[in-house]
Amino acid sequence: MQKNKVYIETYGCQMNLADTEIIFGILQNNGYTISKDAESADLVLLNTCSIRDNAEQRIYGRLGNLKNLKESKPEMILGILGCMAERLRTDLVDKRKIV
Repeated sequence: MQKNKVYIETYGCQMNLADTEIIFGILQNNGYTISKDAESADLVLLNTCSIRDNAEQRIYGRLGNLKNLKESKPEMILGILGCMAERLRTDLVDKRKIV
């Protein structure tokens, strides 16, 4: 049986780095293995920070790239975590339909 692969990119503060480690642990306990790149992953997560506008713009740019990957790989799950996800949920999910 093939295991699901997860890829996580982390942006921002030390707390996000710690959260990413926790997320990896939970997913590994549920059968996921860590992927070295988004292209080979079944689940791609961006753990975000939106303290600075520049960080948000970088994340929006990355989401645009990943949206193209998802279109070519529709079974892939693309998710966003962290404070940007909380603050901009309506824009990300309902308006832009990125995740």
